[in-house]
Amino acid sequence: MAELRPFRGVRPPKDSVLQIAAPPYDVVNAEEARAYAKGNTRSFFRVSRPEIDLPAGTDEHADEVYDKGRENLALFQREGWLRQDGEPSFYLYRQRMGAHVQTGVVAAASVEEYDAGRIKKHELTRADKEDDRTRHVDVLGGNDEPVFLTYRASPAISALVEEGTRGAPEYDFTTEDGIGHTFWVVRGELNARLEEAFRAVPALYIADGHHRSAAASRVHALRRQRGESGGHARFLAVVFPHDQMQILDYNRVVKDLNGLSSEELLRRLGERFEVKKGAQKKPSQAHHFGMYLGGAWYQLTAKPGTFEPTPTGVLDVTILQRNVLEPLLGIGDPRKDARIHFVGGIRGMEELERLVDGGAYKVAFSMFPTSLDQLMAISDAGEIMPPKSTWFEPKLRSGLVLHLF
Repeated sequence: MAELRPFRGVRPPKDSVLQIAAPPYDVVNAEEARAYAKGNTRSFFRVSRPEIDLPAGTDEHADEVYDKGRENLALFQREGWLRQDGEPSFYLYRQRMGAHVQTGVVAAASVEEYDAGRIKKHELTRADKEDDRTRHVDVLGGNDEPVFLTYRASPAISALVEEGTRGAPEYDFTTEDGIGHTFWVVRGELNARLEEAFRAVPALYIADGHHRSAAASRVHALRRQRGESGGHARFLAVVFPHDQMQILDYNRVVKDLNGLSSEELLRRLGERFEVKKGAQKKPSQAHHFGMYLGGAWYQLTAKPGTFEPTPTGVLDVTILQRNVLEPLLGIGDPRKDARIHFVGGIRGMEELERLVDGGAYKVAFSMFPTSLDQLMAISDAGEIMPPKSTWFEPKLRSGLVLHLF
């Protein structure tokens, strides 16, 4: 069962939320965060990316960076830009991106359930990123950004969420990317009813935030070893029903053809795919791929027998990796190989064309999106997705609510 709890959130007053709310820390680099926060002393990047308040070129993993994050969090609280609620509550967070709408429950999730595998993962973590988030959360003294969780949709929970969104929202604003954000504080006995309803959910699944959830587990263990009490047995999460989630394509561009000519690459691709020139740029079904090479688009359709009938084996990202990227283009570990770059589907096919036509890359592959059913099947089977298998949109905004220990 899912043990989600209400908590005393630390969040902005209504008149400051638009100044404070910022994109997630991991979708921008330091220079982009610095430019985004320029002239705005209340930008949440000053907590989530505190290196922007230090000289350019400062090592992002230096002691002073983590200390600056804690210092800035204290400043935000002192100035009243972040205030802690008096009572534990769930919160409801709705996002609108064009015609797409998703509404999640903001809650304190259980480290114990994560450690026991009842909050299921589908990706490996990188040691350096996990170390960074562990130290950031430990020094900060809380979770400043949520883990993005999902669950198999429940009519009972949906009814309670709908009930909680009938009143006036606490926040309602649109960010510079055109995405609408609406936020409610759950009041009264509805909190207990939501907590009880989630107990009937057999498992939660990490959609995005594997490094943040792993860091939460490590911080809990560290603080227990130090004999510290507090709320570190729980971590901040936003939990969405699976039927409201949106996964976009996560495309690939490669810098060279691994010594092959374009003609030789096409010939060898024909051994594993049906290759058709001039087809649509974006695949309309699974096991179909778009390829942009030499100023032309091709459609690749995987031939029977070129992939394994397992939850991970049937993923298009697996098919591309095992039939193209590794054997033909020499990319054995896409997490570490500098010759490959990943492009979120939000950027469109034009971005793939731009990168190849600009000469920095030789070939691009457009992908059919991984489905939520595939993600959950892989998690249930205890398997691991290849890197960069999913691109979720819209992204959660940071700074709306924190969970402090």
